[in-house]
Amino acid sequence: MNSILRITVCAYLLSGCTFANSEAMPYKSWRLGFSAPNYMEVWIESADVVDIKEQVYPRAMSGTAAIQTPLNNTGDPRGWPEKPGIGKGKNVTGADLPKKIYVRWQSLVEPQTYQMVINVPESTRAIMRKEEKAFCAFDGKWITDYRNALVINLAPGGMAKIWVMGSCLPAIEVTKVKAVVDPRGPYEGKSGGKYDKLSDQSKAYVEKFGVPYDSWK
Repeated sequence: MNSILRITVCAYLLSGCTFANSEAMPYKSWRLGFSAPNYMEVWIESADVVDIKEQVYPRAMSGTAAIQTPLNNTGDPRGWPEKPGIGKGKNVTGADLPKKIYVRWQSLVEPQTYQMVINVPESTRAIMRKEEKAFCAFDGKWITDYRNALVINLAPGGMAKIWVMGSCLPAIEVTKVKAVVDPRGPYEGKSGGKYDKLSDQSKAYVEKFGVPYDSWK
């Protein structure tokens, strides 16, 4: 956890805030996943979670986000997905439902380093607690399902959109966040400003078409 994040989290925990709703989570863990538009590669340095019990889970997720890079520029990165996938990620084991999520990532096509705080409202946690009947097409059965996955799509310009979804329940958009640039650059300035290289497919797309910033506003 970087120094800015550590100070922010500590100040938050020492603020004496209490939570109006602390209902039990109806499943053992929830999933945090990340995706990015076609060709718009990102590297997640850290995603740190604060749950509703004020427990901090540093580096709940890091690494690459789910992305597609079709050959010959046949993919389309413009705009937010109508039906987002579950993204690349993992379960936040031991945590209760999220209150805040701190994300620091590198947008490799620009290149630029961003950081943001996602404030997860109680209305979102209410959706995550609600059980629903759902038909799972892959096995042809009706089940009781929960939207126990929180998916974050990261786009150039520091734009991020967040959904909650279940394995057999459609995604519900819950918020959109505009991140801020970290002037220290990648890895908190420890890499001398050096970013990872783009894949050949992403590099070819960006060189020909550029980055469609306006499509994610």
